[in-house]
Amino acid sequence: MSIDKMFPLGFSRLQQFFSSQKNHSNQPFTFWLKQSFNGSSNAQQPKRSDKGQVYLIGAGPGDAELLTLKAHRLIQQADVVMYDWLVNPDIIAMIPRHVERVFVGKKCGQHSMQQADICELMVEVASSGKNIVRLKGGDPAIFARAAEECDILAKHQIDFAIVPGITAASGASAYAGIPLTHRECAQSVRFITAHLKSATDEPNWQALVAGASASQGETLVFYMGLKRIDTIMQRLKTHGLPASTAVAVIDQASTTQQQVCIGTLDTIAQRVTEQNFQGPAVTIVGEVVNKRHSVNLSLLSQSVNELRVIP
Repeated sequence: MSIDKMFPLGFSRLQQFFSSQKNHSNQPFTFWLKQSFNGSSNAQQPKRSDKGQVYLIGAGPGDAELLTLKAHRLIQQADVVMYDWLVNPDIIAMIPRHVERVFVGKKCGQHSMQQADICELMVEVASSGKNIVRLKGGDPAIFARAAEECDILAKHQIDFAIVPGITAASGASAYAGIPLTHRECAQSVRFITAHLKSATDEPNWQALVAGASASQGETLVFYMGLKRIDTIMQRLKTHGLPASTAVAVIDQASTTQQQVCIGTLDTIAQRVTEQNFQGPAVTIVGEVVNKRHSVNLSLLSQSVNELRVIP
């Protein structure tokens, strides 16, 4: 077998790696990773047009190391980063010092800016020729208003791209040791927002309960439902889901402050109140909660200092 077939990424690339290890034996593997993905100093930056570009980027559920390599690179190249309140401060620390930082966070009852104002600001800044990273917690296309921002950017003929992030359901379930699907009891997953436009704008509870029934085996994951946890549980019971159905609430998922509360439709609201969860929180409903395994999170608790801003 030829060398090229043995190393499809290129033998010269492999040589580069081992050479860098000799020259920088006292530096971690991330040195080579940074050099490779930064493209070294010879990489040509895209030519600027009259208008800037906008990147809608998912920062992940909390742990800064769950940020993607592509997201990290684009943050380094931005002129302006507009970030939400769910973005880990360790990720904010990765923003180069010369890049302008604009906090546009929104949480229930506490909006630093309204969504319409955020959209208007993006258009204004991009129209001035600056490249923007719009940094959102989780994934920008899952309950993160990406559609509204894409609409306004398209209307003003501003080029944009979306960089996915690990959504809260995946991050929370993984760090809590709960599988979202299971061959024995859960063949599908449904994501539901509990943060609705109005009190009367509720999901189709009958359809949710039908999917989550034992015969259908669908896991339900509620986003942003901490303050409505009692109402959600009552609605599910009223529409026929057994009161003994297992429920997990994961608070501040994948961070060092993560807490997990396990109960049933009948007991979870009281238990969450007793644990004084602060949010953000994700609620998982279904038999998969009973399939939970103990995860050793200390295995994931390495320092993120090496990922901080590259001068």
